[in-house]
Amino acid sequence: MNTLATKYDPKEVEDKWYKYWMDHHLFRSVPDEREPYTIVIPPPNVTGVLHMGHMLNETIQDILIRHARMEGKNALWVPGTDHASIATEAKVVNRLAQQGIKKTDLSRDEFLKHAWDWTHEHGGIILKQLRKLGASCDWDRTAFTMDEVRSRSVIKVFCDLYNKGLIYRGVRMVNWDPKALTALSDEEVVYKDEHSKLYYLKYRVVEQDDVAKKDEGNILHRDDKGYYAVVATTRPETIMGDTAMCINPNDVKNTWLKGKHVIVPLVGREIPVIEDDYVDIDFGTGCLKVTPAHDPNDHMLGDKYNLESIDIFNDNGTLSEAAGLYVGMDRFDVRRQIEKDLASAGLLEKVEAYDNKVGFSERTNVPIEPKLSMQWFLKMSDLTKPALAAVENGDINFVPKKYINTYRHWMTDTKDWCISRQLWWGHRIPAYFLPKGGYVVAETKEEALKLAQAKDPDVTLDSLRQDEDCLDTWFSSWLWPISLFDGICHPDNPEIKYYYPTSDLVTGPDIIFFWVARMIMAGYEYMGDKPFKNVYFTGIVRDKLGRKMSKSLGNSPDPLELIDRYGADGVRMGMMLAAPAGNDILYDDSLCEQGRNFNNKIWNAFRLVKGWQVADIEQPEHSKIAVQWFQNVLDSTLAEVEDLFSKFRLNEALMAVYRLFWEEFSAWYLEIVKPAYQQPVDRATLEATLRFFDILLRLLHPFMPFITEELWQHITERHDGESIMLAQLPKGGKVDRKLLDEMNEAKEIISGVRSVRLSKNVPNKSALKLLVVGKWTNPFKTVVEKLANLESIGETATKDATAASFMVSTTEYEVPLEGNIDVAQELKKLEAELEYQQGFLKSVEKKLSNEKFVAHAPEAVVNNERKKQADALSKIKTLQESIDALKK
Repeated sequence: MNTLATKYDPKEVEDKWYKYWMDHHLFRSVPDEREPYTIVIPPPNVTGVLHMGHMLNETIQDILIRHARMEGKNALWVPGTDHASIATEAKVVNRLAQQGIKKTDLSRDEFLKHAWDWTHEHGGIILKQLRKLGASCDWDRTAFTMDEVRSRSVIKVFCDLYNKGLIYRGVRMVNWDPKALTALSDEEVVYKDEHSKLYYLKYRVVEQDDVAKKDEGNILHRDDKGYYAVVATTRPETIMGDTAMCINPNDVKNTWLKGKHVIVPLVGREIPVIEDDYVDIDFGTGCLKVTPAHDPNDHMLGDKYNLESIDIFNDNGTLSEAAGLYVGMDRFDVRRQIEKDLASAGLLEKVEAYDNKVGFSERTNVPIEPKLSMQWFLKMSDLTKPALAAVENGDINFVPKKYINTYRHWMTDTKDWCISRQLWWGHRIPAYFLPKGGYVVAETKEEALKLAQAKDPDVTLDSLRQDEDCLDTWFSSWLWPISLFDGICHPDNPEIKYYYPTSDLVTGPDIIFFWVARMIMAGYEYMGDKPFKNVYFTGIVRDKLGRKMSKSLGNSPDPLELIDRYGADGVRMGMMLAAPAGNDILYDDSLCEQGRNFNNKIWNAFRLVKGWQVADIEQPEHSKIAVQWFQNVLDSTLAEVEDLFSKFRLNEALMAVYRLFWEEFSAWYLEIVKPAYQQPVDRATLEATLRFFDILLRLLHPFMPFITEELWQHITERHDGESIMLAQLPKGGKVDRKLLDEMNEAKEIISGVRSVRLSKNVPNKSALKLLVVGKWTNPFKTVVEKLANLESIGETATKDATAASFMVSTTEYEVPLEGNIDVAQELKKLEAELEYQQGFLKSVEKKLSNEKFVAHAPEAVVNNERKKQADALSKIKTLQESIDALKK
């Protein structure tokens, strides 16, 4: 084994050991007789790159998987990527546009060739980056949501759910993304606070004469052109789709509109006034424009009152021919123009500032457009029941527990899942349309032909037309824990039976509905069991100002640059120091710097120990008791860390090991057993110290895999293929609490002597005496003598006024200073302190001599002044005795 370098250089260590782990297949797992421990990676987008959220998530997963290996479990971490339909297709479309090619210019097959080229070019970059972090995935098992096994699984599940009557096709109001040109599920819509406008539009009443007859001066909406109703709307560009106005039947102020008709401004269409309790009397004027094709609630009213539905938008958000006005203009350009046109026509009463929430596409960040569309849906009501029960009864454990309420809220109010997307990149829906109408659903076109010919014998393979749409990306990833082990197509294979259910899932709370809940549903539907035992929800990585990290803000560092600067272990530790489960992480580079400094501390401590010369000499008493003490500290921490791991309190586990190494081992144990300059260490102490170092490295390994492997390989001569990652974690033994308390007392005594040295300017090299006023009972006497540099420890029954003293618990200790201090300088300090205390005493006594103060001040205040008086008198007495003793 090579000699250790003077300084720790992660670049010299990390690539070397990752290659070693890979070359010896140390991440590989196959079923055997051991207890399995399985994690499936939340599949990142295939063309994505590593960001800080990934760094946190994958670090936590790697900590858990490495810890499980060291517990002797058959640990498997399965990697993979997601095809990300919307995001990937958008990138391919953009690249084609740069080449002057439109998607519409290509056939489906031609476009898919470009998409696969893009995926092969950029796909998997993030998985390679994870290796720099130290991720110990079984890379031989790398999966892709559109590879053969996963694709077969998706199509099989679609057909199965369709045959069960859970998947259906129909025209429904959906969330439409005008940029991606596809429908979205409700969960893919992000609502943002917007500073909008509220437009008050005039809808002139058709039955002017009838209103005039009944007008007793109470109808406020009237101008020189007659009576009108006022509608307040944030979306004036949709008036071309209005087919009714609705009022609340209990709204007194709008009673005059009952049974009437109004004219849609600018459009000129006559529409009825209908009545429904749905209308909020207090919003705007209490009059609601009803646009059934472009609002979910309006669509509900349209169905209820059999209203016409006019779709005025093209798929890209421009106005269609059906609008009749502003045809071809973008919806937001229309909004700006129609405000001017309404005002010019005298049909705009007023405009107010208005704050509201607007739905945006999570993928393209453009406002979504509610739209009636023919789509495929999955019924959710039956699927949610076992999935909700599993979390509520604790069969699946959420960490932290607070997310159970979030999960319950969503699972008790689920809408059917819109699973179709108007995209080409993804799993194509296995529905085939017959030439004369109708369709069949089958896993292959050949199977579809058989079903189709049962309906129409004249159907041929070429005459079947497959649905153009793809499935929502989440429809593949909801099967992830099952399909990774081919459990859909081969439900009884040895791997699914061994690895399923998986152990822990680590993910962000932002996809609790997209992914976590749906995986649980799929698990119970297809395996009859939960997909995982525990779900660990990470927090969101934010900057030190609390802002979510993003490219647009420019506040997100490049993870690979951080690794290059601080080393992977330093970055991992920096992230975990600030990462309690479920709470957001306020990231700052100083955390990684702290991690790097800890690496250097470990490195230097190891170099110190390996630099000792060993001799077959008797073990000193201070080393013997130090070994005994540290073994107890180690046993206590081992038990603490195991308990924290069981509760997923990983950052607390890291802090416990950090304190153990930095404080107890480096600052105390090594200082106790360290031999004198150019002197050898005894063999028993060196062997114990190396054994402790071995255990400390094992404790640290899940958090800091690279430096721990490097040093562990140096402790003794290792054989090829051996690795710390397979070294067992010892269990904590019985702890002698009394011994730990006695060492803590010894530490306080040592600190007391060091404080005396500091306050009296006594050099560390000057040996002092220590006297205990009473009996010495602490077994760490030799330890105190060494670390406090004492020539002796004695006992005394009387106090020495010239000695410096300090208290530990109820015991007083004295340090005689004769010969170790400048008497004249010390007298000067004591006399100055005496003068100050005498002045302070006078001020207190003056207050207490004031009869009004004593008579009227609260008793507690008076008692506090009397305590100050007593303390001052005691200090003056002690100071005077010390001064008198020094003058003798």
